[in-house]
Amino acid sequence: MKADDHFHTGVATTDMAATAATLSATLGYEWGDRIGSVVQVTVAGGVTDIELSCMFSINEPRLEVVRAVSGTLWEPVPGGGIHHVGYWSDDVAADVTELIRHGWQVEATRKTPDGALHFAFL
Repeated sequence: MKADDHFHTGVATTDMAATAATLSATLGYEWGDRIGSVVQVTVAGGVTDIELSCMFSINEPRLEVVRAVSGTLWEPVPGGGIHHVGYWSDDVAADVTELIRHGWQVEATRKTPDGALHFAFL
């Protein structure tokens, strides 16, 4: 992974519309459609289904506004602020292995139908 692979900066919120409106009014962001579905992820307690919902800015640097999911890692940062930074990866498993080698800890992963890692939260 490298800085050039940066995809987005994520903000978790309990009010996606208000957060997006504030970012639009203060920073001029415009937004794509709201997307979401129930996804199966693996967390420390095992495999679980979580309903994720988000929207991405259509201008850069790209932001993602994520609907908070109580009791999961998808909760707002206490006091507000950046929740996560997303990167593109050509080999998620290899990148996760490298991050773990540097002391990062896996919080959640999602696999593709064929069993390969689709994304990871560290």
